Amino acid sequence: MGVQRQAQRRRMEPDARRAEILGVARRLFGARSYGTVSIAEIAAEAGVARALVSHYFGGKRQLYLEVVRQMMVVPASVSERLPPTTAEERISICVDRWLEVVERNREMWLSAIGLEALGNDPEIDQIMLEADEIATDRVLEAAMMTDVSEGREKLRAMIRAHSGMLKAASREWLVRGTLSRSDLHVMLTRTVLHLVHTVFPALRDG
Repeated sequence: MGVQRQAQRRRMEPDARRAEILGVARRLFGARSYGTVSIAEIAAEAGVARALVSHYFGGKRQLYLEVVRQMMVVPASVSERLPPTTAEERISICVDRWLEVVERNREMWLSAIGLEALGNDPEIDQIMLEADEIATDRVLEAAMMTDVSEGREKLRAMIRAHSGMLKAASREWLVRGTLSRSDLHVMLTRTVLHLVHTVFPALRDG
């Protein structure tokens, strides 16, 4: 068994190996409860020594927190290389990219947003706060509103509040099946546009 497992291991660059371990952990933690997943199992699935997992991430708790952070923090790729066009088209592209990430990681996404609802975990709460701020940055970048100064905090607060609706809407799509992916795309794109172009000016000038 040990010889066979050793033979399955492949030489990879550290970043690629780390990403592969995270991918395995994301799948296992998404499919099962935290307590039933072990570092040894993650290492075996990734085809690496358990010591290597510990080297990259420390213990199981640290690895789990990194999986949650990776799942909740909107990746830079969502708002990278957007065309110099209208805010509507740019936001539409970002929403589509985000939906693709969520759909690809359905179980872990649902598990992660469930953790936020439970609360009472300072480290998870900190990750969620960080994720909301980064998501707000991504939305403002797509909407070409990163240079807004007057009413900036209200604008950011509105976008952060929108993220709560986004998470609830994703449950309607992934769990209840009451909304399709295309429904969610329209809903999220139009609500963001309404917030930044209609609601924000009313709050700022009111």
